[in-house]
Amino acid sequence: MPDHKIDCRAVLFDCDGVLVDSREAAEHAWTEWAETLNIDPHKVLEGLHGRRSVDTVNLHVSGRKQKPALALIEETELATAQSTRPIPGGVELFAKLHSHTAVVTSASPALANARLNAAGYPAPLVVVSGSDVGTGKPSPQAYLRAAEQLHVPIQECVIFEDSPAGVEAARAARPARVIIVGGTVLPRTGEIVVRDLRQVRWVQDSLHVSTI
Repeated sequence: MPDHKIDCRAVLFDCDGVLVDSREAAEHAWTEWAETLNIDPHKVLEGLHGRRSVDTVNLHVSGRKQKPALALIEETELATAQSTRPIPGGVELFAKLHSHTAVVTSASPALANARLNAAGYPAPLVVVSGSDVGTGKPSPQAYLRAAEQLHVPIQECVIFEDSPAGVEAARAARPARVIIVGGTVLPRTGEIVVRDLRQVRWVQDSLHVSTI
């Protein structure tokens, strides 16, 4: 497999699907939430991944019911957080990158931290959650905010994403370099795809990436 060497000062990671495997738990939680509120679970799960809970809730619940509905899904997802597992290679890479990285997630701070902790990650120095920005993914706001908090220009950052909404956000945060995890989103010219984070190493201020 060819090896790509990318010089950068910071690495911005999405959480779910990039650092941790929470897909099954999240889909179970949202299905339970939908059934409790008499909403079609299939409609809820469409386009779910990579988006903020508040945006998904507001698509299916209106008016005064939105706030309690959001609290319900947060409670339901937190109850499943302990089943979260790390994406292969993630904990090792994250530990080496620690002072050079941020986690950028559509999840709430409490849920993101619970999942990262359950998966064995050290506490991130910088976390930008969906509640920290006015517009969630696919807007690039969260990635731009993370670069600002690290005091690194966005053009000197590499972004790891997996979901359609997340990849769109990463692309909009140009000229950051984009690496797609999992291969569910087709890459554009200059983008790299990896199966998981075992294909990525941090060596002397550079990412070394073995492609699929």
